[in-house]
Amino acid sequence: MNTLKRTLALVATLAMTATAFASCGDSTTESSSSSSQAESSAEESSEEESSEEESSEAESSEEESAPAESGEIDASVGTGGDTFTVAAWNADDVPYLIAQWKGLDAAAVADNSADSSINFINFGVGGGEASEKYDNLFKSGDDLDVYFCEADWALKYINDDEKTLALDKLGLGDSDFANIYSYTDEIGKDKNGVRKGVSWQAAAGGFYYRSDLAKDFLGVEDPDAMQEKIGDWDKFVAAAKEVSEASGGKTALADTLGGMWQAYACGRTTPWVVDNKLQIDDFCEDFANTAKELWDCGGITKNSQWSDEWTAAGTNDTCMGYFVSTWGFGGFALDAAGGEGGATYGKWAVCEGPQPFYWGGTWIVVNPKTDNGEEARDFIVSATSDEAQMAAYATSKPEYVNNSKVMDDLISSDTVFNQKITDNMGGQNFYAALAENAKQINFNGLITEYDATVKTDFINAVKENFLDGGATWDETVEAFKDLVSEDITSLDWDE
Repeated sequence: MNTLKRTLALVATLAMTATAFASCGDSTTESSSSSSQAESSAEESSEEESSEEESSEAESSEEESAPAESGEIDASVGTGGDTFTVAAWNADDVPYLIAQWKGLDAAAVADNSADSSINFINFGVGGGEASEKYDNLFKSGDDLDVYFCEADWALKYINDDEKTLALDKLGLGDSDFANIYSYTDEIGKDKNGVRKGVSWQAAAGGFYYRSDLAKDFLGVEDPDAMQEKIGDWDKFVAAAKEVSEASGGKTALADTLGGMWQAYACGRTTPWVVDNKLQIDDFCEDFANTAKELWDCGGITKNSQWSDEWTAAGTNDTCMGYFVSTWGFGGFALDAAGGEGGATYGKWAVCEGPQPFYWGGTWIVVNPKTDNGEEARDFIVSATSDEAQMAAYATSKPEYVNNSKVMDDLISSDTVFNQKITDNMGGQNFYAALAENAKQINFNGLITEYDATVKTDFINAVKENFLDGGATWDETVEAFKDLVSEDITSLDWDE
């Protein structure tokens, strides 16, 4: 494994470059996964001490449970193709990951002028629109080796063996991904537990808030005190009422119902669909009642997610804080502060919030018809397994990478991931506040292919009926069922 000293030495070298990786220069970075190297088995010595029968049983058990050997590509996977083609809905990530892997300029990768053997397909659409683009690409039969899937619809492809390749066919097993965060691994597996996708990022969330308003309205001086104030949903509601009263109803504690739902939904302990039936449990009613308390007391704004009003609330004092994920700190969070030098720039901080949660994320998957299995493997290793590469990417992008060891090492070393973001947050190590949330998210056995649709239908039913419409909870449940039955016609419904 890479030592912290070796990792940080590489980070120090690469972090001095521009974030576009232009200064990767002429030297090609070879991807090599330290976690992919075979380790000597301690079981061998114990087997020698066992009886011949016990030894046979142990060896048989190891053969059944051992992960695929790293680097050995299955004979069924195509190799030697002329062009390595990677597709995504935008250019936010692919060019930078390829640039670091190959030692190229990211801008040149984005416009396909960097290397004639690499083709980047940029659909230029929102993430939610990419699925249709992929479907058309598959129908066309055009070249495609690797493509990127968003969390909300990744399982559509991960559960389809004709659209995604099991990563063990590339020789990538558990040892290559030993330190990825648990929830990202669950999302990357199909319904049979086969790993089909892997993410280079952990999109853990937190509560991003105005430190000056927190001091004025809640009397808190630092993120630890803020966390104590809003550490669970009951505390969060109480704090929201306190803020509303102290501000004369002008300031809401939280940004939007949609943002709150992203966090709250990660506390669910029952799958949305079991035995092909929709599950509506106490969790659903608890959320609706919590949301109503915040809605009625002015503890949450009525702004729509992604609207101009949503962003502007950070500078006009109508909103104290936002539920935001790691992807938001470099873009949205700065916008909500008015940009560098803006009205509230430097007056922000982040804490874990009332609920460990994630928001978003992207998974790398491989087309089973790839003719570039070696390149697909090496690209995935560079982005998701090679610790030195991931550490460099964490600071150069910046990105909260999907490797707990790398992130723990960087955070404990007081790494400045991005000076502009750090200055906006009063010098706080903003990723440190999210590290525990990333580790605590648990989706084992909870993920279904229907989650994105059901979650959207539920929040729409709650807002339109329970919050705005004054409906009873039972009436809201019926409206929720109606929405889901229209969107997912294959589910069974009790008469």
